[in-house]
Amino acid sequence: MAKISAYEAKTPDAQGVIAYTTAEDAVWRDLFRRQRPAIERHCAAQVRAGFDKLDLPEARIPQCGEMSDKLRPLTGWRVAPVPALIPFGHFFQMLSERVFPAASFIRTRADFDYVKEPDIFHEIFGHMPLLTDPRFARFSQSIGQAGLKATAADYSWLIRLYWFTIEFGLVRQDGRFKALGSGLASSPTELPYSVTSDKAERRPFDVMDILRTPYRIDIHQPVYYVLDDIDDLFAAAERDLLADVKEAQGRGLFAPSYPPMKEAS
Repeated sequence: MAKISAYEAKTPDAQGVIAYTTAEDAVWRDLFRRQRPAIERHCAAQVRAGFDKLDLPEARIPQCGEMSDKLRPLTGWRVAPVPALIPFGHFFQMLSERVFPAASFIRTRADFDYVKEPDIFHEIFGHMPLLTDPRFARFSQSIGQAGLKATAADYSWLIRLYWFTIEFGLVRQDGRFKALGSGLASSPTELPYSVTSDKAERRPFDVMDILRTPYRIDIHQPVYYVLDDIDDLFAAAERDLLADVKEAQGRGLFAPSYPPMKEAS
C-alpha cells in the first residue's frame, strides 16, 4: 500500500538549496530553543556529544549540503532531501550507501508538539548527532545492507531493529534512563515521557524480542527497549540479521500493547 504524506516535499534548486520561508525558519528556531535544553537533561552522552560536533544553526533550517559537509569528515555520510515517506527498499538502499534520506519540509504550527511523519527538524536535529559517531553510523549502514538482501516480506520485521534503537531506543547511564533514539530527541513531548513516565514499559534490549514487537508511528511508544551497554547495539550489527528475521517470523509477533488505529470515516 502506498504511503501518503500530509505534507508536500520541497525541491532544491540547481545548487541543491531549498528556499525556506521566514515562517518556516521561525518554526525551526522555536523548536530548537524548546528542545535543546531537553537534550541536555534527557539524552544520552553520545547524543549530546553529537550536538557539540554539529553546532547546528538556531535561527534557520540547515541545508542538506551543509550537513553533508559536516558529516563526511567524521563518518563519510551525506544527507539527501527526499519526500516525507519513502518505501522501505529505497530507505535501505540509501542507508547502505551511507546516505541519510531527509524529508525536506518542516512541520506547521498545528503539529508543533507532535508530527506523525518525519520532517526536516526530526531528520537533522534528531538523526544527525548519532551520525557523527562512526559506530552508530556503521550500525545504520548495516541495517541498510541487511535490507538489500531482504525480501519485501522481511522489511517490516527488519525495520523494527532500527525503530526501537536509532529512532526510539533508550540506554541506562549513571543509573538513569537516557534517550538514544532520534525520534525521541526531536519530540518535545515524547522525550521526557520516554525516560520519566511510569506509564511507559521499558524492556531489556534483546534483538529477537525487538523483531517481534509491533509498533505504531502515530502515538507515543508504549514500549521502549533499554541498552545497559551500548556495545550490545554495535554487536547486533554483526549478527546474521536476516536469519534473526526468519526466526522471529517463525515465532510470531507479540500481542500489540496499544489500541488499534481508528478507521477513517
